[in-house]
Amino acid sequence: MSLSKWNITVMAICTGLIVANIYYAQPLLVLIAREFNVTESNAGQVTFFTQMGYALGLLFCVPLGDKLERRSQILAMTGCAVAALGAAALSMNITMLKITGFIIGFTSIVPQLILPMAASLAEPQKRGKVIGVIMSGLLIGILLSRTISGFVGQHLGWRAMFWIAAALSVGMMVVMMSSFPKSRPAFTGTYGALMKSVWQLMKEQPLLREASVINACCFGVFGLFWTTSVFLLSNPPFNYGSDVIGLLGLAAATGALGAPLIGRVADRKNPRIAIGYGISLVFISYIVCWVFSNSIAGIVAGIVLLDLGLQGVHVSNQTRIYALLPEARNRMNTVFMTASFLGTSLGSGIGLWVWGIGKWTGVCIAGLALTGIGILVYMLTYNRESSLQRA
Repeated sequence: MSLSKWNITVMAICTGLIVANIYYAQPLLVLIAREFNVTESNAGQVTFFTQMGYALGLLFCVPLGDKLERRSQILAMTGCAVAALGAAALSMNITMLKITGFIIGFTSIVPQLILPMAASLAEPQKRGKVIGVIMSGLLIGILLSRTISGFVGQHLGWRAMFWIAAALSVGMMVVMMSSFPKSRPAFTGTYGALMKSVWQLMKEQPLLREASVINACCFGVFGLFWTTSVFLLSNPPFNYGSDVIGLLGLAAATGALGAPLIGRVADRKNPRIAIGYGISLVFISYIVCWVFSNSIAGIVAGIVLLDLGLQGVHVSNQTRIYALLPEARNRMNTVFMTASFLGTSLGSGIGLWVWGIGKWTGVCIAGLALTGIGILVYMLTYNRESSLQRA
């Protein structure tokens, strides 16, 4: 079966709506802190646990996409996410919300099952474009989730958002059941052998290791920004409510719209070119956010640069790793995305720590340092990969 425009559109929408589950809590942190009478940093741990759950879900569940029938696995994971979202809405204390947040993250790994499915069905010469379109759906879902969540939280309360998310996920189950194709698993061994092969791939594929480290740094910077920006914007000189803070997701979504264009560049040219430009934009975005920290226009400009840069890095890296071993795309994606979201959760944790020490200045310094590590890895591996391509 080849992918039609309708198939790609449905995959992009489902990807965006389901990945949004792990980001709804971010604009609601101040409201959650007030209701449970805890500090903002304590409430912020909800996002840390959610992202850690997502990373571990990627590690232990996504490889099964090479062993199990993918559509059935996607539907089962979505059903578990619905239950977790309902439990979060009923949370009686911050500890229960952290636990349910972890489960929401663990079960919302469906986008990383959809992407390898799409890559397997796409024509090789169009793979980057297809990945770019679906990644647009994913990143628009991530970013607009904040806009929707902020508005709902301000007017209906933070619990309402989790109930709405559960209903949306049920709707997506119906759509996916009727429109997603069935797959034929490529791996016939045991689960233990499957997980061992994941480790083997990481050892044998230097490009996979390089792409994973660079992505981890950029996703870490992304998590660092979005976890702490709600604190910046809810305090002087801004004093915004969750509805206004959530609107910043609209600014970030403009960067996400660049994914199909970036995918075409990755198809036609060396994807490393897009990676270099992307990581440079991420670095510049933090300089802009630091210098113009008292200006909402400056923060918005920084957000657009940050998301466009992240797109350049992520779509190009994903295109590269999907071209390596077609029969192991889920396992390759496991290594790549687990590293990415471990970076996100680490970035969130660092953000909560540096916010307590140096507020926004500390956040910007940490962001520049983490991006600098990614640039260093990019520079150290560039000559090696160029030599391999010439050989």
